[in-house]
Amino acid sequence: MDYGNYGNQYGSTSFGGQVGGMGGGMGGGGFVASQNSPSGGGRNYENSSLRPVTIKQLLDAQMADGSEEFTIDSRAIDQITFVGQVSNISAQSVRITYRLDDGTGIIEVKVFSPTEGDHVTSRPNVEENSYVRVIGKLKSFQNKRHVGAHIIRPVTDFNEISYHLLEAATVHLYFKHGPPGAKDTSGSAGNMSGVQQGGVATGGAGGGVSLGADGLPPGLSAAARKVYHTLSNTPQSNEGLHLQDIANKLHMDAAQVGRAGDELLEMGLIYTTVDDTTWAILSRDTLF
Repeated sequence: MDYGNYGNQYGSTSFGGQVGGMGGGMGGGGFVASQNSPSGGGRNYENSSLRPVTIKQLLDAQMADGSEEFTIDSRAIDQITFVGQVSNISAQSVRITYRLDDGTGIIEVKVFSPTEGDHVTSRPNVEENSYVRVIGKLKSFQNKRHVGAHIIRPVTDFNEISYHLLEAATVHLYFKHGPPGAKDTSGSAGNMSGVQQGGVATGGAGGGVSLGADGLPPGLSAAARKVYHTLSNTPQSNEGLHLQDIANKLHMDAAQVGRAGDELLEMGLIYTTVDDTTWAILSRDTLF
């Protein structure tokens, strides 16, 4: 995915997450759609865009003193979207509160009952333990954060969960390091510097991992390198290769391949696809 065109893509390809009819200058995704503020003051629409995020990003978002505006990666956020599993539903007369967990954190999502003159809130049948997509705004009340949802809908295609996490990572990397091929200017201490390749920083300020001549971290075991290069050089579908197929190709013990796979997973160089023992390489092409 070309995240330089992220804004146009999100409005049409994010598994039905289209928001063109919601108003407020939201023409699609994170880089689209700004309107200038009306003369004489009023709301600034320059940040009225939809950004995919994780719950951890929402919990870590910065809020300036005396301001209701949140920022992520030093960028103001307005409308946000994320995917999570419903762990609890609490229904009251004026609202329904959903407790959502996406694996990075937990947050409450509140859907208020529409009243006369309000925009009708989409509130489909959502059950506990199901996955949902939320579109709304991050808010804070009495020092506790929640999301006020405009839309909450069930996830019916579970590829949407992985897709969303990749999309959130893509936008984060864009704001952190710039477009693909751009010189990284983030060099603050503690941050990864350099555009990531295969899940490992290419070095620079902040202690990124230096890569060897083969593009892999020098600490990888020989078995892990063999597994990685097999995944890299073997024609395959989007599902990648199964552990046993790799073992057969390399004439290695399946347990040894499994340990090598775990090593690559921990380094963020590969990811699981259809099951825990089918892997594909996590590369820049995968993310972008």
